[in-house]
Amino acid sequence: MPSPNIWHHTATYELENRAFDPDGLVEQAMAAVHDWSGQHVLDLGCGTGFHLPRFAARAARVTGVEPHADLLAFAARRTRSTPGVTTLAGTAQSVPLPDASVDVLHARWAYFFGPGCEPGLAEVARVLRRGGTAFVVDNDGTRSTFGGWFRRGYPEVDPDDVQRFWTGRGWGRVPVLTRWRFEHRADLEAVVRIELPTALAEEVLAEHDGLEVEYAVDVWWKRH
Repeated sequence: MPSPNIWHHTATYELENRAFDPDGLVEQAMAAVHDWSGQHVLDLGCGTGFHLPRFAARAARVTGVEPHADLLAFAARRTRSTPGVTTLAGTAQSVPLPDASVDVLHARWAYFFGPGCEPGLAEVARVLRRGGTAFVVDNDGTRSTFGGWFRRGYPEVDPDDVQRFWTGRGWGRVPVLTRWRFEHRADLEAVVRIELPTALAEEVLAEHDGLEVEYAVDVWWKRH
């Protein structure tokens, strides 16, 4: 599935990654469910590999899988001096790893957006070891400043339908209220413009002051 923001605006998306969740609340929520210390972590749809060194700080082995060749090359360059990290070309529907080879799977804003992602979920079940845990991190459109912007920009995405999809398949939910925190207003404006339709982006930027934006996500998880 194409990801227009990171595929076409890679440098700006890097600013967004750095600004998101400065307090590490998402990773804390994940670790409370399944600590990946000494384990094999798969970052599925790893993009530029932003999260790979962060997982490698505790994991024994980290694999990043990414379908976009330029992003995969970026991830490989980023992690070439990081022990235990491998980057591979692949998709959520066809993960280039053996059966039962992964302890923790992480997918953040990549492919698993609810209905339609069933082929990827089959691969998740295949590659996870018994007792392994899958995590999907996605927007919570029911609350927060960014959640309100997201609902206005993408009314076709019903957050209640998304929640029913995951809970109906036995996934747990950890709601996390975090934030964007930027150093420069120009960076915030650039990120908003790649995340929202043009007219809405200009509208919300005119309404919103400062360098921070309240941002809610759902950390969906399932142990296999």
